[in-house]
Amino acid sequence: MEVAQRYSIAWKGLKNGRHDFRFEVDKALFEAFESTEIKDGRCEVSVGVDSSEKQLTLDVGITGHVVVECDRCLEDCRVPIDFEGQLVVKFSDEVHEYDGEVMWMLPGEDRVELAQYIYESIVLSLPYQRVHPEGECNPEMLERFRIVSDREFAAIEAAAEGAGERGGGEWAKLAALRERMEAEGADGEEGEGGEEPGGAK
Repeated sequence: MEVAQRYSIAWKGLKNGRHDFRFEVDKALFEAFESTEIKDGRCEVSVGVDSSEKQLTLDVGITGHVVVECDRCLEDCRVPIDFEGQLVVKFSDEVHEYDGEVMWMLPGEDRVELAQYIYESIVLSLPYQRVHPEGECNPEMLERFRIVSDREFAAIEAAAEGAGERGGGEWAKLAALRERMEAEGADGEEGEGGEEPGGAK
């Protein structure tokens, strides 16, 4: 895989001691891993390698941004990435599972492939909530997906209490919410020159 070659370090030619490497991350990395949440991105990866006869210790730093879907308005949103981590590469004649922190290499392998580690580190550093800075969301999309305000909810609860005799409980609240939304929809249609309730022009 071309991406694997792009983010790899030939360790067999390294002398014992410290060595520094840099990589540039772009959309190709996220496409290679068929990411469903990261659409694009630009990041710089710095790798400091401490080489010894027994193992390699990699100090990895990733800075930049990725493009994801905003949780509020569903439009593209740039999220900053700032990651620091350490990967230890050990050598063994036996096959071991990679666990995200320790990578095992067989004697015949001469390159440390970092594509998966870099991709996973970027994904793990994404915030739980991915949103635009306040005021930068698409207002049309916000209106379409807007959340009922506290004031509106209080009005809905009041209407539900008045309808308590007809059903009561949560069902009454849902009925009141539905009535309110239908009323708002009807108002919008009238404002656009549509038909009034009852079919009158």
